[in-house]
Amino acid sequence: MTTAAGRAESLQAARAHLSAADPVLARLIAERPDFDPVAARMTRLPPMDLFGAVLFQVVGQQLSVVATRRIVSRIQALFDGHLPAPGELLAIDPAELRTAGLSWRKISTLRELASRFADGRLDPGALAALPDDQVIEALTEIPGIGPWTAQGALLIGLGREDVVLPGDLALRKAVRAAYQLDHLPTEQEVLAIAEKWRPYRSLATSYLFSAEFAAVPE
Repeated sequence: MTTAAGRAESLQAARAHLSAADPVLARLIAERPDFDPVAARMTRLPPMDLFGAVLFQVVGQQLSVVATRRIVSRIQALFDGHLPAPGELLAIDPAELRTAGLSWRKISTLRELASRFADGRLDPGALAALPDDQVIEALTEIPGIGPWTAQGALLIGLGREDVVLPGDLALRKAVRAAYQLDHLPTEQEVLAIAEKWRPYRSLATSYLFSAEFAAVPE
């Protein structure tokens, strides 16, 4: 297990690498030298394991940050204040999930996801041991889960260090603002910019998300 001191040292090394590799990120890091993406997520998001992270991402598909948080809070209210485990989600009447603000399509996706976690077809321990591309492949076999959802789960649920979400609209807007582009970048343009961030694309992504969400109300 990584100690707090070890994690702080790794975070500092990642900041130094990104600052040397990209002057735009160097500016963002200089403005917030103590920014810790894990601590930031802990203050903004409910505690979640890998299943919870995928659930969170599914809820957030095509929604704003504010709308996603609102629906997640309603889901938590259905389960005594916490995000459900797979068995808990399968046991509840789907109509109750609908009252929380989920579409029937997302409910179907979440129930299939929960079924695969509950019966072992998706095992958190086994997934955690796989490389990123294989985790994405396993998750995207479920109808309604695409690369964006799986990439977000890698970032939030597994804490992977080299993840970028090129299809995320908020990230594309953040890249446009930070790099002073005269257009909204395409996914390929985001990926091209992100090449210099390797192997710390997750931290770079988190800095850009933080800049974009700084004005979003809690």
